[in-house]
Amino acid sequence: MIKIIIERRIMPGLEEEYEQAAREAMRQSLGANGFFGGESLVEQNHSDRRLMITKWRDLRAWKEWYNSDARTQAMQRVQPLLTEEEKVTIYEPAY
Repeated sequence: MIKIIIERRIMPGLEEEYEQAAREAMRQSLGANGFFGGESLVEQNHSDRRLMITKWRDLRAWKEWYNSDARTQAMQRVQPLLTEEEKVTIYEPAY
């Protein structure tokens, strides 16, 4: 299993709109092959900073979702609300 950490910065005043778009993106990922779940966090005292932590069966499952039409469509609502490109980091268990 791997974890994907996605860091996002939201334009001031668009936090509620972002929450709606991010929830929809998470709903879309629920049907993705190899998706085990995730959570969305807001940085304390910085409502413009968000962290998504998702769990995937393996890197292949994540890449399939990342390159899917469903994610592309979901990101069309999220991307305009961000102040910069999202940062994606992939973590795997240490053996």
